[in-house]
Amino acid sequence: MQRKVMISCAVTGSADTPGRNPAVPVTPAQIAQSAIDAAKAGAAIVHIHVRDPKTTRPSMDASLYKEVVDRIRASGSDVLINLTTGPGTTIKPPAERVRHVVALKPDICSLDMGSMNMGPHVFINTPSHLEAMAVAIRDAGVLPELEVFETGHLLLAKRLIESGHIKAPGMFQICLGIAWAQPATPEAMSYMRSLLPAGSPWFAFGISLHQFPMAAQAILLGGHPRVGLEDNLYLEKGKLAPSNAALVEKAAKIVEILGDIVATPADARAILGLKAVTH
Repeated sequence: MQRKVMISCAVTGSADTPGRNPAVPVTPAQIAQSAIDAAKAGAAIVHIHVRDPKTTRPSMDASLYKEVVDRIRASGSDVLINLTTGPGTTIKPPAERVRHVVALKPDICSLDMGSMNMGPHVFINTPSHLEAMAVAIRDAGVLPELEVFETGHLLLAKRLIESGHIKAPGMFQICLGIAWAQPATPEAMSYMRSLLPAGSPWFAFGISLHQFPMAAQAILLGGHPRVGLEDNLYLEKGKLAPSNAALVEKAAKIVEILGDIVATPADARAILGLKAVTH
């Protein structure tokens, strides 16, 4: 039986990637246009970070987020907007990390569900901070995307669902291949899927060369794939991706090859229990 599969596109991220692939969008206008193009290519959801237009470094400037969101909404696209609450900002107070989410009320925002060593850095998300952020996100009427990089993160997310900080059944993003967290393997994804709450919609991604194998694996296991220049700069071995849209098109082709249907933004809203677009 054919299933409607949502494709999420992570448009720019916060890593030092613009110098490695010129297609990585930097300015609010570039990020918004790349998101709109990704939606036209089949993405139901766009996951958005912003960058300082002068330095290309990650930013949490609320005015940059507002410009990106306003541009996407003004375009007439009904793509679901998913704003980050930010790598590189984890030592900031919870209220600062969700200020732009409360103000702009996107459809979705990410919520990283734990602490870990991330490459040479330490990524800090204490349970008390996560509880405070979850309540602010819930009260703003925004759906949190529960990003889990290892099994302990998933178990903590389940506890916050049980305690009422997060509305059941939760929506999860299984993040694979990041050093030093869960590896990008079918076994790792299968195990993490087995721990999800019953009825929870879930996405998964693998970084770099694992992007498309993990996209296919997620579809096969009943989940939804995430692709995009945040996670991977190449369309195929040795060939830089010319755009986020090109990565989405390849993911859409995988969905169709596997016998499923690419979900529209309207389909995604129905699957996730979100209101129809009003802008």
